[in-house]
Amino acid sequence: FGLSRLFPLDATHVSTAPQGTPGYLDPEYRKYYQVTNKSDVYSFGVVLIELISSLPPIDISRDEGEINLSSYAMNKIQQGALEELVDQKLGFKSDFKVKRMVILVAELAFQCLQQEKEIRPSMEEVLEALKRIESMDYEAMEAEEMSRGLQTSNPASRTAGSEVEQPLRNAQNPNSLPKSEIGSWTSRSTISDTSG
Repeated sequence: FGLSRLFPLDATHVSTAPQGTPGYLDPEYRKYYQVTNKSDVYSFGVVLIELISSLPPIDISRDEGEINLSSYAMNKIQQGALEELVDQKLGFKSDFKVKRMVILVAELAFQCLQQEKEIRPSMEEVLEALKRIESMDYEAMEAEEMSRGLQTSNPASRTAGSEVEQPLRNAQNPNSLPKSEIGSWTSRSTISDTSG
């Protein structure tokens, strides 16, 4: 991610002068100039958001607090506005599997982009979550959702995809993260401008 430094295997962090690719830098690195194993997790979270949004990591045309893609994404997720973040060319509105996968990747990115490194997952946990996302039976999930939709007493009152989007709606409260197929997690983070 634009920052290379030899990292002894037995060290928990390395101190270094500010450097790296803007938009990918861990907010704690900018504060303490220490690279940790969770710094890469944060940067990978930015990459995940890039993949689902097709947006650059830095865009000075966005509002001041959302110049960094990480801040922009966290704001959209917390506002329950994931659809505004996702590149519509992915088929988010028309393909159940794509929509489900994007939601799960967004949830994982949300975990990776937490301000405090202690509450981010490890890269091993990120890998396991990605493997679970890849291996899910989306056809069975879609069939189950469709059967649940047919069983509701007033299907006209339901908005399309409302159950699919529910996990991220819980993220409006920065102190609670959504429960999903990839597990449940908690956050003590608050979103702040991470421009840098």
